[in-house]
Amino acid sequence: MFCLSVVKDTMAIHPSNFGAPVEDALIAEINKNTPIAVLHDVGLCICVFDITQAGEGKVRYGDGFLWYKVVFRLVVFRPFTSEVIIAKVKSSDEDGIRLTLGFFDDLFIPVSYLLNPPHSTQTNAPHFWIPDSTLTTATELLDTPLTERMYIDQGEVVRVRVEADEFCDDEPGPIKVSEGVVQAKREGKRPNYNDLRCSIAEQGLGPVAWWSGASQEGEGEEMDEG
Repeated sequence: MFCLSVVKDTMAIHPSNFGAPVEDALIAEINKNTPIAVLHDVGLCICVFDITQAGEGKVRYGDGFLWYKVVFRLVVFRPFTSEVIIAKVKSSDEDGIRLTLGFFDDLFIPVSYLLNPPHSTQTNAPHFWIPDSTLTTATELLDTPLTERMYIDQGEVVRVRVEADEFCDDEPGPIKVSEGVVQAKREGKRPNYNDLRCSIAEQGLGPVAWWSGASQEGEGEEMDEG
């Protein structure tokens, strides 16, 4: 889920921080701008792991800052394909289930990656699963007794498998003029790291409570046989 990425950059130290050790000042400066930033095709930056190289600080004319050429390693969030992770259900709709990790909210389970048979497709309703059911349509599923349904509710802790991720690099929108003021059009801008698509379409995936309960029942049966 987390990995290290080597980054080369030029960092500036403000005069107010000249008294601090150089490495501490550089780490503080990097961490000030790095967390929750996205490196395209790399991942979501979390924090500095360490600094591997720092050149000699140089003053540029006109600003008084000390500028350093730095090589450092970042802790980056980017799960690999087929990795199994734990997340929480944030919301549900007819398209699927959106999940959150607390610091990252762009995990999504499309309907095609839910357990079969299909779940409920009602707008904003929690999806559910009926084990060993032969029903195939939403109408049939919605006619089933509530006691037979295993719901995936908001806030539920789920185990999912990562299927794919996507980075986007949206260009700024076209410039428009409103009442004589030039404004950039921002409508429809997507997150730089979005649609981390996940699946629960196999045994052992889905709400953790489902499988924890099944495991406890299996252990109980073994003890009774003993």
